[in-house]
Amino acid sequence: MTPLLRVEGISKSFVGNRVLQDVTFEVERGEIHAVVGENGAGKSTLIKIIGSIHQADAGTLTLDGKTASFASPAQAMRNGISIVHQELSLVPNLTVAQNIFIGNEGSGPLGLIKWRDINERAAELLKRVGAHVDPTELVGEFSVSTQQIIEIAKALALEAKVIILDEPTSSLSETEVDLLYALLDDLRSKGLGIVFISHKLGEVFRLADRISVLRDGKLVGTKRTSETTTADVIHMMVGRHIENLYPGKSSETGEVLLDVKDFSCPPYRRPVSFELRRGEILGFAGLVGAGRTELARAIFGAAPHDAGTVTLEGKELDVRSPRSAIEQGIAYLTEDRKTLGLFLDEPIQRNVVSASLKRFSSRSQVLRPRAIRAAAKEWVSNLDIRPANVDAEVINLSGGNQQKTLL
Repeated sequence: MTPLLRVEGISKSFVGNRVLQDVTFEVERGEIHAVVGENGAGKSTLIKIIGSIHQADAGTLTLDGKTASFASPAQAMRNGISIVHQELSLVPNLTVAQNIFIGNEGSGPLGLIKWRDINERAAELLKRVGAHVDPTELVGEFSVSTQQIIEIAKALALEAKVIILDEPTSSLSETEVDLLYALLDDLRSKGLGIVFISHKLGEVFRLADRISVLRDGKLVGTKRTSETTTADVIHMMVGRHIENLYPGKSSETGEVLLDVKDFSCPPYRRPVSFELRRGEILGFAGLVGAGRTELARAIFGAAPHDAGTVTLEGKELDVRSPRSAIEQGIAYLTEDRKTLGLFLDEPIQRNVVSASLKRFSSRSQVLRPRAIRAAAKEWVSNLDIRPANVDAEVINLSGGNQQKTLL
C-alpha cells in the first residue's frame, strides 16, 4: 500500500552544522507515528521540513503517492499538511472562528466575508473535535488545552490529511491529556495520518502504532509499538543501555539557603511560607491556575507581591525588579522561553551572557567580546548545546537546546 506521506533521503544543515542526514520516514493512513529522540536529535527540523518551514538540502517528499515540493507553510497546509506547534500560533485577540479560518475565509460575490457562515462552519468543526466552545469568543480567553484543540480544528478546516503534533501535552493537565488522546484516537479512526513528537515515552506507547527514533540527525530505526519496549527505544535514542533511569537522591541536605515567609501575591491572598536548603531540589505541584508561576515571578521581582519576606543566606532581600533579583543571587527560568526568556534572532553567545553583562564589561562599560565568547563556549560544552557553535542563532536550535541556552 502506498503510504500517505513519505520523506526520503532528507538532509539539512545550518551554518555548516548537519542536523539531519539521509532520513527516510513515512506515515500510513489511519496511523499515529511517533518520532522520538534526545534533544538535538533532529525531530524539530524534520517536522519543519515536512511542513515547508525549512527547505531540505537533499531528499524528496511524497504525499498521496505524488512527489510534492512546497514553497511555503501556507502551500503545504493547502495541500493537506498541518503542524500544531508546541508554541501555539493562534491570534489571541481574534475570535475562535476567525482563527480557524484565517487566510481561508472565502467571500461572497461582492468580496465580502460571510461571518455568519464562518461561525456556523467553525461550530461544526469544534463539535467534531469535541470542543464545547463558542466560535465568537476571543481565543485569548481559553486555556492552552482548548487552544490546542482549536488548532486541530483549524487543521481540519484546511482538510488536512497529515497532522503533526509537537509535544502536544507539555502544558496540559491529566484530564486535558485524556481528552486529547480521545480526539487523536478518533482522528486516526477516520483515516488521518498523525505524526506525534514527544519526550514522554508513556504516552508514545499509549498512542503510537509505530515509533521512529532519531539520534544525532540520523534515523536509527522504526519499530511497531507492539513489537518493542521502552528499554529498547531508550537504547536506540542514546546508543547504550541505561540500567537506572532515575538515580537515587541524596538524603543529606545543608542549612536553609532560601527562606520565604508569609508571602502573598495578586490575585492570591493566602500567604505562602517555605524553606529551600542547600543541595536540595524543591518541587511545587498544583493544577493550572494554582499560583505556582505567579509565586515564582513575584519572588523574582517580575510581578508585584502584597506581603511577606524573602531571605537568602540569612539576609533579607529587597527585590523590586528582575535586575535586583539577579544582582542578589536569584535567577528565574520562564515557562515561556521564546517570548520571555530568549532573543531568538541573536546568537547563542549573546543569549548566554544577556542577564550578566556587567561581568563582561570593562570599567568604561564596553563589552569584552573575547570574554563573552569564552564563557559561551564553556557553557555550550558543559551543557552539550547543539550545534556547538556559539554564533548559531537561537531560533534555529531545537526546543531542548533552546532550553539549555536559557539555563
